Parts: sequence; structure tokens; C-alpha cells
Amino acid sequence: MQLETWTRWPSREALTREQRSRPGLVLSFAGRLALLLTVVLGTVTSSRFTGGAAVVSALGLAATAVLVQLLFRTTRRHQISWALAAVAQLLLLAPIVHHTGAVMLANVIWCALAVLALIRLPLVAAVPVCAGALVSYAVVSGDSYLALIATVVGLVFLGYLVRLDSEARGTAQRLLQQERAARAAEAESAALAERARIAREIHDVLAHSLSAQLVHLEAARLMLDSGADRGQVRERVVAARRMAQDGLKETKQALSALRGEFTAVGEFLLDLTEREQVPLTVTGTPRPLGAEVGLAVRRTAQEALTNVRKHAPRAVCTVELRYLTTEVELEIRNTAAGTAQVSAELAGSGSGYGLLGMRERAELLGGSLRAGPDGDGWLVLLRLPV
Repeated sequence: MQLETWTRWPSREALTREQRSRPGLVLSFAGRLALLLTVVLGTVTSSRFTGGAAVVSALGLAATAVLVQLLFRTTRRHQISWALAAVAQLLLLAPIVHHTGAVMLANVIWCALAVLALIRLPLVAAVPVCAGALVSYAVVSGDSYLALIATVVGLVFLGYLVRLDSEARGTAQRLLQQERAARAAEAESAALAERARIAREIHDVLAHSLSAQLVHLEAARLMLDSGADRGQVRERVVAARRMAQDGLKETKQALSALRGEFTAVGEFLLDLTEREQVPLTVTGTPRPLGAEVGLAVRRTAQEALTNVRKHAPRAVCTVELRYLTTEVELEIRNTAAGTAQVSAELAGSGSGYGLLGMRERAELLGGSLRAGPDGDGWLVLLRLPV
């Protein structure tokens, strides 16, 4: 772990200017501009800024600007070889311009390089570079020991504190990006869940309505083929028409349910069982159910009664809704008493995904659905937590 600390680069978020605040960018630009003007004025006003020395100093100033930009770019990309090459050239350039009389430029190169190395390089490279730059500065500065120690210690602390601040800013930026990614994933998950919910509602409404119509229309066709009485055929067609009207009504109810606006489950089951002419029993204390639980009870009752009508049109059917302490149960039971033989074509009509859709809906809500033979009949039992 300690070796990783010494060899680890500062994060890219810490080295980029794009993540800094606007006031921070303004202060940084103002500081660099002031430093540049100070170096330029200090160099050109030097008594030795004449002839060849002036040319060397001017070229050194330009080369310094290019090398510093190269150092910034290569450290931002974590290119250690190019970064050390830029550092080596700056360390070589500083004594040259110092010898030509650009003392301020040389001092700025050494001091700035010491600070930048601590901010932008891995510590294993930053410490030797910082030490080399400060030693070079100390050798030629001519300052007193106290001033020299204060300058060196101040530069080291400045570089290390800025490095810690940059790392903290980079960590905060990474956390912010992770939070944004998590929120985007959560929003996408919610959108997918809502799409799945809408798809289930559309499937359940259409599957129930169209399957019920298909049962009656198929029965009417079989009656016509067998020469049945005109009145019986008409009853089937009228029933199919009623199913189409009910389907339109249920579609409107489903759209209202998606907006959280629907009638109570007990009222809905009472209306449904009256249309289907089957008895309804309610036990326990009725209470409001959640939107998803209420929809599951509605769709299960519709699908189960449609299956009874399709597969056992003359069976004795009962519906019971039980309000328990932590659950709600819906039981639809039909017995074989009086069951008539159903044609294979009529029994095979419909989508065939009704039971699967009911079971998936129940499991998504943490409940269960049992559908299968029970004694001499068929049982559909839905249990949902409330």
C-alpha cells in the first residue's frame, strides 16, 4: 500500500482545469499572468539584458513557456517519460539563463518546478525533482540561511498542500460522477419498470377482452355450422358485442389505473361477478389496497373467469375475496358439476399466456399464485402482501 502511494499519479480529475470553479480559474489565470509579467519585466530590465545575453534570455523565456505547457499536458495524460524529459530540460535551462543574467527567470523556474513536481508527478519522481530544483536554487540564490530555509520549507508545504487539495477535488468529482451515473441508472430502471407495467396492463386488458370475444364468436360459428337456433346464435353475437364494450370500458379503467384513479377492488369484483352471474363472498374487514395490488386482483379475477367461460361454460363457479391481517387472497373455484363438453377449437382460443401473466404479476409484488386441479374442479388462488 505504501509503495502504491509513492508510485500513484494524481488523478486526472485533480490535474484538469475543467473541474475547477469559475472563481478558481480566474484567480489561477490572474496569478499566472502576474508571474509572467514579473518575470518578463525582471528579465528585460536587468543590466545584463544586452546583446547576446538578451537573445539567450528571450529564447529561454519562450522555451520555459513551451516546456511548462508540455509538462502540464504530459502529466495530465500520465506520460511519465515525456514529463521527466520536460523537467530535465527545465533543470538544464535554468542555470543557462541564470548565467546570462536572467536571474529572476532562473529562480522562478527552480521554485515553480519544485511546486509543480509535488502537485503533478508521482511522489517517487516528484521528491527528487523538487529536491534537485530547490538545491540548485539554494546554491545560487545568495539568500541568508534563515530566508533560504523559510523559502524552501514554504515551497514544499505549498506544493504538498495544493496536491492534497487537488486530490480532494478529484475525489469529489469522481463521487459526483458516480452519483450521476447511479441516478441515471435508477431513472432508466424506473422507466423500464414503468414500460413493463404499461405493457402488462395493455396485454392483460387486450388478452382478456379479445379472448372473451373470441370465445363467443367461436361458439357462434360452431352453432351456425351445426344448424343451431337463430336465437342462440344471436345471443352469442350479442355477448361478443358486450365483451367488446366491456373491453373498451376496461381499457379506460386501465388508463385511469395507470394514473392512480380507479374504483375500489370490492366494487369492481361485485360488478364483474354480477355480469358473469357468479356469487361473490367477501370476508375480513375491507380496506383500500395499493394500486399494484388492486390491479393484480382485478386482472386475476378477469382472467380466471374468462378461463372458466372458455373451458367449463356450465361449471359452478364461486369467487371469494379475503382480507387477512397482512395479505389479501382471491379465490376463484369452479366444480365439474354440470360441466358440458367443450370443443377443442373453443378451448384452444385465446393467447395461452393468461396464467403465466398472472403468476408473473403476483411474483413481482412478492405474492404467489396457485392455479390447477382441485378435487373435482379447478382452483385459482392469489395471495398478495398488503
